[in-house]
Amino acid sequence: MSPTDPDPVLGAQHPIRLAARRINGHVNHTPLLECDLHRELRLKLECWQVSGSFKARGAFNALLSLDPPPHGVVTVSSGNHGQAVALAARTLSVAATVVIPEGANPYKVESIRGLGAEVVQSGVTFDNRMQVAQRVAHDRNLVMVHPYDDWDVIHGQGTVALEMLEQDPRIRTLVAPVGGGGLLSGTSLTARALDPEIKIVGVEPAGADDAARSLASGRHCRLTSAPATSADGLRSLSLGDRGFAVLVGAGGADAIVTVDEEQIGAATALAWTRLKLALEPSAALPLAAFSAGLLDRMPAPWGLILSGGNFDPAVVAGMLGLT
Repeated sequence: MSPTDPDPVLGAQHPIRLAARRINGHVNHTPLLECDLHRELRLKLECWQVSGSFKARGAFNALLSLDPPPHGVVTVSSGNHGQAVALAARTLSVAATVVIPEGANPYKVESIRGLGAEVVQSGVTFDNRMQVAQRVAHDRNLVMVHPYDDWDVIHGQGTVALEMLEQDPRIRTLVAPVGGGGLLSGTSLTARALDPEIKIVGVEPAGADDAARSLASGRHCRLTSAPATSADGLRSLSLGDRGFAVLVGAGGADAIVTVDEEQIGAATALAWTRLKLALEPSAALPLAAFSAGLLDRMPAPWGLILSGGNFDPAVVAGMLGLT
């Protein structure tokens, strides 16, 4: 079976079911909460996930799928995937190296180091990080764990939607942030297999609208440089090839909407002050889309994936008006 072939019942041997069994015991089964913003709103709290984000699901599935286990792995990251790989590698007694751009969220960088991974950062940018990682992989004979353009990672991320639809089968629209596309494509594969009529919506920063342009044009669009956005987890230059194939193909995303920096800041503040959720800005994008009325034409209930809580205190303090 091709990874993108539909399975109407998401059977026991479907790769997302296999991923769910594989990572069980290593990741949290996170809550799906109703909230008082709207009676048809459901919030999936991946901000409470191990390593602080949904990325743990893909990282554990990818490393647990390696047979035989490697002596070491390498990855690129803006922060969350690096933390997830570092945690999975430490758990499985595998050495990990994370290539991360200079200027990345310093709290995410320190967390990666605290989890025992080596950080390669000197001279690394969002534009050259993959080339640096490929060189490190070649020189050290390490296995690359791509942050989003990897089927094992995508299938691991798809377990978020699997849990959500088990927790509330009434959900009619699933909403997730989109950067490289691993979470949104995994969400789409899961949801379409369970219910072809469910709606899939991605949300990205207005200054990083490559996914929206890709869906609209049917062409794989790419940013010319890393976008300037407070949503630091969404600074990839384009969708991965696999994510593009899923999201732009038949049965992919129904819509990809964009929100501006003011809307991202307001949604982050809303999460902190009204919902008492310590979200990072990247995770607040689905809330921003809801607040802006961008989900009004989609059927309810709406299930929002709040993807992580690894925030930079200085950035969030500014959004809360504390600086």
